[in-house]
Amino acid sequence: MGPLTPNPAELVLGLICFFVIFGLLGRLVLPRIERTLAERADATEGRLERAEAARSEALAVYREYRAELDGARHEAARIRQRAAEEGAALVAAVRAEGQRQRDELVAAARVQLAADRVIAEAVLREDVVALATELAGRVVGEELAGRPRTRASVDAFFAELAAREPGTARP
Repeated sequence: MGPLTPNPAELVLGLICFFVIFGLLGRLVLPRIERTLAERADATEGRLERAEAARSEALAVYREYRAELDGARHEAARIRQRAAEEGAALVAAVRAEGQRQRDELVAAARVQLAADRVIAEAVLREDVVALATELAGRVVGEELAGRPRTRASVDAFFAELAAREPGTARP
């Protein structure tokens, strides 16, 4: 027998063994393999589904967190804006009150200064009159302090001086 012509008995025995092994594998081993593969696929798909569900839940929580965070940021911005506006209003009110008090103080000081000036001028004029009268009396050699004409001369001098200098207070 040559290499190309098989022995019929060996061929039949080989085919029978092949079909028996094929049948055993098909009936016993193949269903177990399919069941194991199905369990693995189910486990894998189940894990994927659970992972997808966890992912979508985490995404929903993240979006909720972001929405709350954005709301808190907007609220903080509104609070800061309101505080800035209130602060500006308070600063403006305090400035206005300070300006009003300053104006009152300046006006009161001007009135007081004008009154003090009038009093000082009156006192100085009386002192000048007294000194001028005494000096004139020494020059002339007579007492001039009690004479009515002396007072009229001094008043005329101050009136002439006030007329020459505008803005000078008159007695």
